[in-house]
Amino acid sequence: MASRLRLFLLNTISASIFMMAFWSSTNVCAEEETSPLKIQSEQLIQPEIERRDVELSKIDTEDFEVTVFAGILSVEDFGANAVIGARFAYHINEDIFVETTLAASKAGQTSYERLSGGLPLLTSSQRDIIYYDVSIGYNLLPGESFLTSDTSFNSALYVIAGVGVTTFAGSDRLTLNIGGGFRVLANDWMALHVDVRDHIFNLDILAENTTTNNLEITIGVSAFF
Repeated sequence: MASRLRLFLLNTISASIFMMAFWSSTNVCAEEETSPLKIQSEQLIQPEIERRDVELSKIDTEDFEVTVFAGILSVEDFGANAVIGARFAYHINEDIFVETTLAASKAGQTSYERLSGGLPLLTSSQRDIIYYDVSIGYNLLPGESFLTSDTSFNSALYVIAGVGVTTFAGSDRLTLNIGGGFRVLANDWMALHVDVRDHIFNLDILAENTTTNNLEITIGVSAFF
């Protein structure tokens, strides 16, 4: 009787241990199946990304621009001479602007005057050149210009065309101007300009009315307000 009791107790304890082990393994498997994201997250490689600080350019939102410029105006058959002037522009939007210009220069001697030994065709006052015009411009390639790998400036290439009046040789002459330029913003209110323009008007000094192309190259500094 005692041996049977011991056998029964041993069987009961063995069965209890077996059930506890089975229940524990079942819970572990269930936990692993219900949290795949946790296992996957532990297996992912976390990259080390170095963030770079980016400083955005601060540009004033003013639409008006005043420019003073100087350069060379080559009047056909009168040589190349200094020109100075000022421009006033209104930027309608990021692409289009309207501009007015007032400038002055003085023509030199013609080839005929030089070959004839200085016989003047014009008086000194008639050689004074004053022109003003109204033009419309379009920014073709707004973007950035890099001075070094770490230094850049906002810039734009633009084309421009307009009409005006040139006072020269004692007459006011209707003038068409076409050209282009390059603008670089030095800071949030000042810009540098390089412009190339052709002033087209008629001349009849030698009793023959001819259409002349008069090239102008200038460098200017402008302020926005």
